[in-house]
Amino acid sequence: MTEHGSDVDRLDEWDRLRQTYLRPIDERPPSSARGLHHFALISSDVERTIAFYQDLLEFPLVELFENRDYRGSTHFFFDIGNGNYLAYFDFPGLDVGPYAEVLGGVHHIAISVTPEQFDRLVAKVQAAGIEVHLGHENSAYFPGPDGERLELLSFPLHDMYGVVVG
Repeated sequence: MTEHGSDVDRLDEWDRLRQTYLRPIDERPPSSARGLHHFALISSDVERTIAFYQDLLEFPLVELFENRDYRGSTHFFFDIGNGNYLAYFDFPGLDVGPYAEVLGGVHHIAISVTPEQFDRLVAKVQAAGIEVHLGHENSAYFPGPDGERLELLSFPLHDMYGVVVG
């Protein structure tokens, strides 16, 4: 099977990795983590980022304060549900350059919404003139305000494309 630039058949490797490391759900120990507290990215424009996430995607801004590690920098947080936050920093006076998807960097951020919210939010993003790539009927990819790749999914948490993982 050749797809997406690879002519190497990795099915045996993936089977070996699953057999070696993937434990059945009833044999997995609980995670040592409590959850994702926040995922932090860089914003080039605080107000544009707030308008995008709070007004367009309807993720409420829940906190905003000075970054403790960089004087004059804003650290602000959006509620993405389930006690999880998407956070941003701005770094005035520091040329961080444009967002770039690089090896070892952020590929995309996938956020679960209900099927009803999915249809409505995707329509809002499209109406705002943002190009949306529909991966499947329940997955939509589009750029955030600084080019970061976002994905909205209508799958519930713990559901990985129709397979419950936890």
